Amino acid sequence: MADPIVVTGLGAVSALGLNAAENFAAASAGQGGIAPVEFDTGELEPLVRGPRGPAPFMASVALVKGDAHAALEAALERRVGASFDVFSVYALKAAHEALAEAGLITGERMGGRTAVIMGNGVGGLHTQEKAYEKFYGLRGGKVHPMTVPRAMMSAPASAIAMEWGITGAVFATSSACASSGHAIAQGAGLIALGMADVAIVGGSEAMATPGGMKSWEGLQATSDTMCRPFSIDRDGMTIGEGGAALVIERLSHAEARGARVIATLAGYGQSSDAFHWTQPSLEGPVASMRQACEAAGFLDGRQVLISAHGTGTPLNDKNESAAIHEIFGANAKKHPVIATKSGHGHVIGASAALQAVIALKALEAGIAPPILNYLGPDPECDVDLVLGQARPIDAKSLLVNAFAFGGLNVSLAFTV
Repeated sequence: MADPIVVTGLGAVSALGLNAAENFAAASAGQGGIAPVEFDTGELEPLVRGPRGPAPFMASVALVKGDAHAALEAALERRVGASFDVFSVYALKAAHEALAEAGLITGERMGGRTAVIMGNGVGGLHTQEKAYEKFYGLRGGKVHPMTVPRAMMSAPASAIAMEWGITGAVFATSSACASSGHAIAQGAGLIALGMADVAIVGGSEAMATPGGMKSWEGLQATSDTMCRPFSIDRDGMTIGEGGAALVIERLSHAEARGARVIATLAGYGQSSDAFHWTQPSLEGPVASMRQACEAAGFLDGRQVLISAHGTGTPLNDKNESAAIHEIFGANAKKHPVIATKSGHGHVIGASAALQAVIALKALEAGIAPPILNYLGPDPECDVDLVLGQARPIDAKSLLVNAFAFGGLNVSLAFTV
């Protein structure tokens, strides 16, 4: 592109920390945020419990480390109260960090040349469950009047827009685990079309609720212990909560205001398997990866850091490994593969953006974080996994993969 799209700000909240630096530091140090948690009906006990109510249960989950609500209030320098569902708190905190790094928090309204696109797969599940518990469990005739604004899929995008006076294109993308990847691609598309100078893109998710955890358990997609990407005896994903944001803009716009350029968004690919609700195909991921790599020139033999979708499910990891071989051929094992979900869990709609933030920090530092919880090699996952401890790398190129239920795929290519 004559005027490339660049990244000028990063923000993240997850089980690894309350900002991007903490997330990368924990990931590169091999620290994980997955732990067993007891899920209970909480405030409704004992009214709902009894013979009809659910009993407490344990599940492995990656909850956000620290108090994100307090961190948001400190960042905004005001009380936030209970205005937002948890997934909006994560989005606002990540967006504030990204905007601050980009030098765009000036006290002035950002106006119509800025866009906000945030991805999430489920919406405000904490709010929805509280409303349904009150309505069905307690036989309450009413629910909280802010239930819809808190729970709606576009709540994080709207909250960011209202916080900084953004009057350009503002909307949500929802494509399950590919949601924030699609958000980044959509933001880049708006800038390329001349409809925006700057876009705040990313995603958030908060579905570690009793009902949410039981829903994933019903799919038989989650592990009872740990997420073990690409490992022998891996048995499923681990749900996480959190959010991530990137500020992207035209290079000329960034240069005109003296912003530091973190990376270039060199290409992206999008595809659909059109195959199965939960089982991956090989063709769909290969198509999205090929589009991104061809646009970015990644098939010229250079080393590429691959931030894998890496869910720890038997089918996905085998399929993604095969896709890497399909794309890179004889050079497939030249490219180091990381899988940060082994530390921060699967943050569903926010995963692609969170992976991108951590991996861009990795490129900047020249250090690839290790895959955690690994038990041993699987011959069907024969790629260059970063294991044991962080590995020094010379790569200046990054491929981020996000492959969602429903067969929806996004691959993002960055260079530094």
